[in-house]
Amino acid sequence: MTADQLPVAVVGAGPIGLTTALGLEHYGIPYLLLEEDAVLSSDTKAGTTLSRTLEIWNRYGAVDGILAAALRIDEIGDIDRATNTPRASVRLAELADDTQFPFVINLPQQKMEPILAGALRQPVSTQHRLQSFEVRDDRVVLRVDTPDGPRSLEASHLLACDGGRSRIRDALGVTVVGETLPERYMLIDVVVDLDVDNARDYPYLAYFADKSEWMVLIRQPDNWRFLFPLGPDAEPPGEEELLVKVKQFIGEVDRIELLGSVVYNVHHRVADRWSVDRKVFLMGDAAHLITPMWALGLNTGALDASNLPWRLAWVLRGWADETLLDGYEQEQRPVAINGSGEMAEAARKYMSHQRGAVTADTSAWATAYTRTLLSVRLDVEGHGDWSMVATSAMPPAVRAGDRAPDQALQGPAGRVTTHDLCRDSFVALYFTDVRRRPGIPVNDSPALKHYAVSRWDAPHDSGLRDRALFDPGSVVTNRYGVPPENVVLIRPDGHIAAVAPMGAGVAEELYMRVTGRPVPREES
Repeated sequence: MTADQLPVAVVGAGPIGLTTALGLEHYGIPYLLLEEDAVLSSDTKAGTTLSRTLEIWNRYGAVDGILAAALRIDEIGDIDRATNTPRASVRLAELADDTQFPFVINLPQQKMEPILAGALRQPVSTQHRLQSFEVRDDRVVLRVDTPDGPRSLEASHLLACDGGRSRIRDALGVTVVGETLPERYMLIDVVVDLDVDNARDYPYLAYFADKSEWMVLIRQPDNWRFLFPLGPDAEPPGEEELLVKVKQFIGEVDRIELLGSVVYNVHHRVADRWSVDRKVFLMGDAAHLITPMWALGLNTGALDASNLPWRLAWVLRGWADETLLDGYEQEQRPVAINGSGEMAEAARKYMSHQRGAVTADTSAWATAYTRTLLSVRLDVEGHGDWSMVATSAMPPAVRAGDRAPDQALQGPAGRVTTHDLCRDSFVALYFTDVRRRPGIPVNDSPALKHYAVSRWDAPHDSGLRDRALFDPGSVVTNRYGVPPENVVLIRPDGHIAAVAPMGAGVAEELYMRVTGRPVPREES
């Protein structure tokens, strides 16, 4: 046996393992990604990806390949079964002022995974099966079966992305709490021309619903997908019965071909612990099994893969105390426990609303529902205050835990967005008037950057030109909604760490409160 040492071992090359590996590469953390199968999964799986997940892939450098292969969707619609025409919709373009991705995408998971793998700078270690591991004081020792024989690895951290039947979770003795509901979903892929020969004016993501039954219609890059409920004790329909059921919703067509089908159980089960000794961490389905509606398992897991890698990077670089790692479970576990329920309830209310069961104003409710696709507020302070669902049409002022709105500013070298600024550092935004020469610290740390945000462009003799962001019309200032002379500290994952009045050293104090370490300085 040979022994190898590395900072991080990731087990499982599904979408969450791949995204986690991309995050580790982004932050320059050496890792090994282990996958027991010879090839990535080819199973039919959900693939609706929300805007927030696209932002994560953008930060990690993988979004361009995903968008090239995907189908982009800017409307979620409701189809009247009586007339077979759209009767209401949610327009995702309303997110355009908040994100670079004011849409969702459809891309089947079996096509998504090779693109994510191709974006990695090092290959996935396929046919590497984890046999056992041992958590020691300063490392984790892994024993792995490989095509070349047994191998021993030592890693500072082990990340379990090995799915809903996680062997790592079982070996740790971690209990999974929750339930598998009696409801089941059936997902089918079909080839049918609804664009020309049997033209329908359907949104690419649409709900057919009445008081007796419902179906979700999803346009894929190369075909159509249908999702519908299946009774607890019902046998899965055969091919002919499936095609008849589809035509009951879309009407007669000249040709339709079934490509594949799969039955999903509806889970809502969450591990009672997500980490052990700050050495082993559960992620994705290993940490939470969630309903396939909205591909919530994928999109919730992507949040895991956004939250943990930067924390590991800060600890391994010596820029943060190990206690920073505790925030991963503190923030992500409540999202998995309750967040999927909130999102599912939001979808249910939307469908009920379109059937007349909700009397609120359509446009205002639809706007709030649309913002739900971005509104992830994390419990950064451990107070139990968090949400995944927007409840008002107008966005509120930002506060700790919110995803920072990704808006454009004019920086020293041209256009930049707020998420661009925090790709690999904390960023302190000082909402101020640069004409008055506010005291903005110089940027002498790789871990924390400082910028003034002002509707006044910084004069060249102000001494602030290199760290001032021009906000024409106060668009960003108004969206963030903080009082004048306040500072907003944004984390590397694009979430707001704190909001506080400006003052000498305030951003450095906030950084130390989050990381447990002073701000590191550039080496001279």
